[in-house]
Amino acid sequence: MTHFSFHTHSSFCDGKMTPETYVLHAISLGMSSIGFSSHAPLHDNFVWAMKSDNLESYLSEIERLKKKYEGEITIFLSLEIDYVPGVSQSFEKWKQECALDYTIGSVHLVKAGSERDFWFLDGPDRNYSKGINELFYGDVQKAVSSYYNQVIEMIKEQKPDVIGHIDKVKMNNKNIFFDEKEDWYIDLLDRTLASVEESNCIVEVNTRGIYKKKSQELFPDSYFLEQCYRRKIRMTISSDAHHPDELIAGFDTAKKRLKDIGFEYVYVFFEGEWMPEPI
Repeated sequence: MTHFSFHTHSSFCDGKMTPETYVLHAISLGMSSIGFSSHAPLHDNFVWAMKSDNLESYLSEIERLKKKYEGEITIFLSLEIDYVPGVSQSFEKWKQECALDYTIGSVHLVKAGSERDFWFLDGPDRNYSKGINELFYGDVQKAVSSYYNQVIEMIKEQKPDVIGHIDKVKMNNKNIFFDEKEDWYIDLLDRTLASVEESNCIVEVNTRGIYKKKSQELFPDSYFLEQCYRRKIRMTISSDAHHPDELIAGFDTAKKRLKDIGFEYVYVFFEGEWMPEPI
């Protein structure tokens, strides 16, 4: 399997270095391709998202790098688009207006009540507990169900090419707030899996939790990953890199996990299509 990176964050959002720095490091690693996927603009309050004023510069820079390094590495243009019902823009509109090669759809912000109330899943643990306690009044099952219902709605209505860290709601859980083997949680996973299967979207195996030591599991892993295999859901591997040194971090772990389950292929973006490549 060649090395690639389709989920990559640069200094245009919450990444640490310029896109060209990533490209040069990717070439030094012998990677076949790299796709840039800055967080699509949402609102200036969300400091991890790209500023709207920087969007045109981002698009221009990635196109410049495509031409400059043609023949050395294949570069793709994407956005990681957050789905927030009633707030975020249509994924297809983003794709058309920005001439994106593909889209990554994710949920970082769970809508709770009014348009100003969001449960932010990422970042420090305190964001997680604060959201559950203040926005869902301590009702963990309601909070987690709201996350998966929003993911399912994103899959059905937006049909992203790739679904980012689909079970990230477990990252700050660490089996403190709920047991991930409880029937109600497994039921949520089954409903989500059914929507993925129907949509034919690709699920990324996101390694970031592993190499950043925020999780002992991949996103997804265990039951969800095994069910993806049973349902013949297409998979890709992503490091969700925020620094050039992270471009292929955790790939060996993900490859071994997939092979142990029975997967023979992962999907890579090539000449406008997602193609199977042997692991």
